[in-house]
Amino acid sequence: MRVGEAKQRDIGKKRARIGPEAMDFLKVTPGDIIEVMGSRTSCAVVWPVDEDEKTPDIVRIDGQTRKNVGASLNDIVKIRKATSKIAKSVMLIPVNDSVTVDKEFTDFVKNRLKGLPITHGDEISVMILGNSIDFKIGKTSPKHIVKIDRATNLTISTETSVDRKVRVTYEEVGGLRHEIKAMREIVELPLKHPELFVRLGVEPHSGILLYGPPGCGKTLIARALATETGANMILVKGPEILSKWIGESEKAIREIFRKAKASSPCVIIFDELDSLARFKSGEGGVGENVLSQLLTEIEEGTSSRVVVVGITNRPDMLDSSLLRTGRLDLVLYVPPPDEKGRLEIIKILTRKMPLANDVKLEEIAVATQNYTGADLAALCRESAIQAMRNNTPKISSTDFANGMKHVRPTITKEVDQWYNTVRESISNVIPKSGDKSFYG
Repeated sequence: MRVGEAKQRDIGKKRARIGPEAMDFLKVTPGDIIEVMGSRTSCAVVWPVDEDEKTPDIVRIDGQTRKNVGASLNDIVKIRKATSKIAKSVMLIPVNDSVTVDKEFTDFVKNRLKGLPITHGDEISVMILGNSIDFKIGKTSPKHIVKIDRATNLTISTETSVDRKVRVTYEEVGGLRHEIKAMREIVELPLKHPELFVRLGVEPHSGILLYGPPGCGKTLIARALATETGANMILVKGPEILSKWIGESEKAIREIFRKAKASSPCVIIFDELDSLARFKSGEGGVGENVLSQLLTEIEEGTSSRVVVVGITNRPDMLDSSLLRTGRLDLVLYVPPPDEKGRLEIIKILTRKMPLANDVKLEEIAVATQNYTGADLAALCRESAIQAMRNNTPKISSTDFANGMKHVRPTITKEVDQWYNTVRESISNVIPKSGDKSFYG
């Protein structure tokens, strides 16, 4: 079956949604366990797809499960019915967070994982006080697929796993479906399937420029692309490159591309690119030397296995030579979220929050017009703080209403008009709608 994106309600629950034909073929019912086999094998709980699902060959799994099976979206995986045994003992290793382990904490984690199928080497998340803590499954007895039970001897290591990569999956990016689809075709396709370009006798795009108002998810998209493709990521903050010493800035850029080629496939993300690639004044200086070095490295240093993603809030300040063919030859506008996008973002942000029954996320999405994703994150944080001040266990609609008084939208009519004007002046902006994408 072909791997598809999971629904928001399934994230962290180890569910695999498949169609009725596939369920009949495997002779499984909802709640049964299947093995999912990509570059490695993991397991999941079978769940039916929604009635409006139109692709019967899709198996929908979340980002963590995709990592566990070593597969990305649109990859082909094999699935088969499986059985599990009750675990006698299980070892958990924290992935990114060091934790204080005592009997109460261990019992809490055991209770949260009770009944979920797990296998050696998997990663699994546990919600603790509104925060998600990731664990890697160490030794299990017996081996293969097991379930944690009350009698299971669960131990949690006090040492963290050596893998400390920050992972952002597509399910964590809300309101940017079109932008993700375009980015996947431009960035993911050449990284994962370079043979397609070889067969057609063309070179893939060297890079792409993302621009738009602050807080709309430009860096988040780039991080998600690097995570989902399995590529290494080098995140460069523009001002960090600049040095007062002659030649040091150019040397730093050469070193970035050298590391990228040595660790390919790799995505190089230049955040705040306008600080490095401003218009040439014709007077020389450090800025122009840095720009020239950057242009040289993009032309000579990129390939089907190294992609450059530039990010800026001020595309009008970039030198036009950076946007020519063979450099950052495609431009993508990342807009503020619309009402549907705001609802997606709010659902993602509140997934880990204890909400009262009177909270209507649809009403919040309507009331937060002109809010960016960053504004919505600040609103959710402020609402949680309001609940803490009131000493209430759950966040109510009143807390959100009070939060909106403190967090105001950053997108104004003037800002929106300015970006529309800039968009019209750039010739190679990817259109909002057009021909069918490779990814549908």
